[in-house]
Amino acid sequence: MSARSLATATVSFGLVSIPVRLYSATESQAAISFNMLHAKCNSRLKQQYICSKDGEIVPREETVKGYEFAKDQYVTFTDDEVKAFSEPPTKLIEIAQFVPVAKVDPIYFDKAYFLGPDKGGEKAYKLLAEAMKESGRCALAKYAVRGKQYIVLVRPVEGGLVMQQLLYADEVRSIDEVPVGDAKITDPELKLALQLIDQIAAEEFEPKIFEDEVRKRMQAAIDQKVAGQEVTLSPAEAPRAQIVDLMEALKASLAAKGEAEQRRAPKRDERADPEARPAKVARGGRK
Repeated sequence: MSARSLATATVSFGLVSIPVRLYSATESQAAISFNMLHAKCNSRLKQQYICSKDGEIVPREETVKGYEFAKDQYVTFTDDEVKAFSEPPTKLIEIAQFVPVAKVDPIYFDKAYFLGPDKGGEKAYKLLAEAMKESGRCALAKYAVRGKQYIVLVRPVEGGLVMQQLLYADEVRSIDEVPVGDAKITDPELKLALQLIDQIAAEEFEPKIFEDEVRKRMQAAIDQKVAGQEVTLSPAEAPRAQIVDLMEALKASLAAKGEAEQRRAPKRDERADPEARPAKVARGGRK
């Protein structure tokens, strides 16, 4: 089944214009949502706006948008006023710079979209993708939609282009705000840590091996209840004992990894090894 495009746009840089279509690159399945019900009769509850001053229920048409500039002090805006300073949609993805892919910190990454060529743009689309792939660079661009202006990154992937919505600089906090202390690391500690990394290292990122276990448990419980079955809750697993000493913790981690690998190792094939077979008892009780 072909993906359904969400919108059309034009990738623009210099005198080059490439018509494209946007497709959602992700779909959120991270959480199962629940509705609020009245425990007495299981009827769905409705939300209402209630005035904090007089307790009156306020219909939506009698509401205005307000910005709190000081404690309990607001300036109000009508919908028309808000629309007046919204960014008009241009459907342009205006490339401002080409930068090395490795120079863009993933901490800025937000929602992603696949870009596909629109009618007549196939060759230019392919050329841009191949040129960026060959140069090792991606494109930083501006894109306006739904009244907002976004900074986006267009990068080549196998088979096409991805448009990655980015956060602005003032939306990303600095690690300098986080207290990390001034602990000193010794060479033996570093050596053990590197050994642990090597033991569980992988050459490729394989997202399919990771699953949302909480979501699976919740869905299984929902299915049981829908089928009229009772749900049995397992007791929470007791927390592991904390190892304060760093060297002891690293050694324990390495030992645990080694034991796990031994348990997973294939057993000796008894069919291929006559010495591993138990002695057969012949008919009549003779060996």
